[in-house]
Amino acid sequence: MAKRLKAAERKASILAVSKILFADKGFHGVSVDEIAQRLGVSPAVLYKHFDSKEALYEAVLDEISCKRESYVEAVVQQPMDFARVLEAMTRVYVESIAKDPDYLKMEMHSVLEGSAVTKQFFENRWRSFTDYIEFNMQELMPKEKVANINPKVASLMFQGMIREALYAKCIYHSDRYREIDLQTLVTTLTGLFLVAIGYQQHTNIS
Repeated sequence: MAKRLKAAERKASILAVSKILFADKGFHGVSVDEIAQRLGVSPAVLYKHFDSKEALYEAVLDEISCKRESYVEAVVQQPMDFARVLEAMTRVYVESIAKDPDYLKMEMHSVLEGSAVTKQFFENRWRSFTDYIEFNMQELMPKEKVANINPKVASLMFQGMIREALYAKCIYHSDRYREIDLQTLVTTLTGLFLVAIGYQQHTNIS
């Protein structure tokens, strides 16, 4: 018999278990019965806290959103330099994902499942990067400090580099990247991106 928990504790345990299952199997790959079985309770217990599986999934996303990264400190502590601020923001994001890779798994599943709600949620998680890159490139191009490259395409390229590296290191645990620490990974990828967009004062690539 499952331990009798207070309402807040029960809700927290449901969210924690649901997050793991959604990360492993995606929204469509998990049933309410499976979540209840993993928790050792009846499905009725879940429905006391959440009206539907959709509501439960949205609650999991809301919890992730509450823990989203803050880039304020990274920006404030760095000199007002495009390269160094971008590297600092990337380090905050990568370290956050490394601590909780389930978020990245949920993002992967959401792309395959095509849910408009989850797609928008995960796009917003990258918006800090896209807005920062696009705005700064638009400012730097007239000064000829970056190449004449479409800022939207450049921001997409940066996202792709970071996503692929995180998949390899945090999801697949590829042997090729095992000995590369996160700080080196961030510095190298940021440096490569800055070279690709022709940034004149790019950091050295490790």
